[in-house]
Amino acid sequence: MGVVEEAHNVKIVGKGIQVIVLGHGFGTDQSVWRHLVPHLIDEYKVVLYDNMGAGTTNPDYFDFERYSTLEGYAYDLLAILEEFQLSSCIFVGHSVSAMVGAIASIMRPDLFSKLILISASPRYLNDVDYYGGFEQEDLDQLFEAMQDNYKAWCSGFAPLAVGGDMDSVAVQEFSRTLFNMRPDIALSVGQTIFQSDFRHLLCHVTVPCHIIQSIKDLAVPVVVSEYLHRNLGGDSIVEVMSSEGHLPQLSSPDSVIPVLLRHIRRDIVV
Repeated sequence: MGVVEEAHNVKIVGKGIQVIVLGHGFGTDQSVWRHLVPHLIDEYKVVLYDNMGAGTTNPDYFDFERYSTLEGYAYDLLAILEEFQLSSCIFVGHSVSAMVGAIASIMRPDLFSKLILISASPRYLNDVDYYGGFEQEDLDQLFEAMQDNYKAWCSGFAPLAVGGDMDSVAVQEFSRTLFNMRPDIALSVGQTIFQSDFRHLLCHVTVPCHIIQSIKDLAVPVVVSEYLHRNLGGDSIVEVMSSEGHLPQLSSPDSVIPVLLRHIRRDIVV
């Protein structure tokens, strides 16, 4: 087993020739795709991995400087694709991994045939003529709460992010993976994500992009999906689903998985 494979818990399943790579978001790990993977393995070769810093990875491998920008995660993704000699993959990225995939595709567009971006945002902070959903004061309070009592913060944040009560399976699942992160790493990753701004890079993304968004998402307002659509450098399409929450593939699989499969199987018609 190679260093990259071990560090990121890379798993490859499925029978197909076409490669699909699944990248998870903040506070989760590759288990967030458990509802989608069974629908893919008969047609595709599916690559699953964990982002460095996820609770399932070795915290000793987490380099705070490397992962102070999303480029660090993009280099990891490229290292995985190169180690397994994968090219022209369909990349499905959720939340932060959507932007990681976009950055990686700028560096090596030949490795990607299309990007499927779920709950993606190039910037979470509001700005002049841009609505990201958060003011700096909101983020400062969020970081302070994470620092003061991480476990309590997880319990409060999970139902807000997922969109449900504490008793729902999806909220419990997200709470578990969120709490599995080491608190100092979670704070660092959260700050990197929420303070990021990649609007200037969107015009350089030329790989076709399928933008998929919940109608109601605490972290990403619907207008952000339209912003992406207008500013990406290549062909793109937007679908706003009736689902609620930032993790629709986990919380509303019955309605969301068919949408994801449709975008995976069909290309954008120009």
